[in-house]
Amino acid sequence: MLNLSSCNNVTDQFQILRFLDPPRPISSLRRRNAAFPLSKATPLPLQGGGSIRVESGSGSLADRLRLGSLTDDGYSYTEKFIVRCYEVGINKTATVETIANLLQEVGCNHAQNVGFSTDGFATTTTMRKLHLIWVTARMHIEIYKYPAWSDVVEIETWCQSEGRIGTRRDWILKDYATGQVIGRATSKWVMMNQDTRRLQKVSDEVRDEYLVFCPRELRLAFPEENNSSLRKIPKLEDPAQHSRLGLMPRRADFDMNQHVNNVAYIGWVLESMPQDIIDTHELQTITLDYRRECQQDDIVDSLTSWELIDDTNAVLKLQGTNGSPAAIGEKKEQPQFLHLLRLSGNGSEINRGRTEWRKKPAR
Repeated sequence: MLNLSSCNNVTDQFQILRFLDPPRPISSLRRRNAAFPLSKATPLPLQGGGSIRVESGSGSLADRLRLGSLTDDGYSYTEKFIVRCYEVGINKTATVETIANLLQEVGCNHAQNVGFSTDGFATTTTMRKLHLIWVTARMHIEIYKYPAWSDVVEIETWCQSEGRIGTRRDWILKDYATGQVIGRATSKWVMMNQDTRRLQKVSDEVRDEYLVFCPRELRLAFPEENNSSLRKIPKLEDPAQHSRLGLMPRRADFDMNQHVNNVAYIGWVLESMPQDIIDTHELQTITLDYRRECQQDDIVDSLTSWELIDDTNAVLKLQGTNGSPAAIGEKKEQPQFLHLLRLSGNGSEINRGRTEWRKKPAR
């Protein structure tokens, strides 16, 4: 496993990463955001002293420093990330919130790289004129192996149209040192009017603006039939077996679109998990269906109950073309739970979810 913590200083780490990901020729990129052009050999100060010099060329300063670029066909984007100490939990491995934040980050960077606005998430020219934004409708994440502190993770992402309903974004996560696929994810996004907070169908004009950056042929992170990302989530009925009541969004939970960031909901869902499962298992799969926004003054209840599996065939074997391992196990080894986030006052459903867990590996 590649470990950068042994490097003497920030300059050494930067030089190693430059070696890992040499600059791609500008001609290979479909479009770059030139909002912050650099002069020739711009000096950049580093923490602890010293500086690096960035060669002149198109692209913003952030574009040229981050370890990401479009793939050769121009339809997907890859970026490498070092797992930081503040992104890991008690096992020194990345938390699921860290994984979700990295997925969001690489998706935003992909949108910036092809020239979409940074005012909101991947908004097109027409969307900005009409005050439209993208919001998450569904998120499904599967983690086969959690990266550890100082590991380098490479994430590939791409998006494609879902017709007038919205758009879809997929991801594949790899351990950069070994090339092993360690996770996959998919999501669905719908358009919302930023002023009225009402959903709106995707117009042909908006669709044409982003379709040029989508793969010509359908490509799915989960190409298997009957894969778990397609499973419907039934509503969890009260009384639940486990609950955590009275949760409130912090100011830091709100994003650039002025609503609670979708990653915050993951943390709320896990707050009501039974402690004995948290102690002995790690999260393998999480699926969330987002039903409504949470406002700043809302008080949220998190409810969790075991999901019983009557048929052993309900635990599917996932042998995907992207390298995912088999996911077969008895209920005792891979327990599943249903989740519900609701408003404390009137019981309105915020989102519903499903999680699957596996025994923690021996360390």
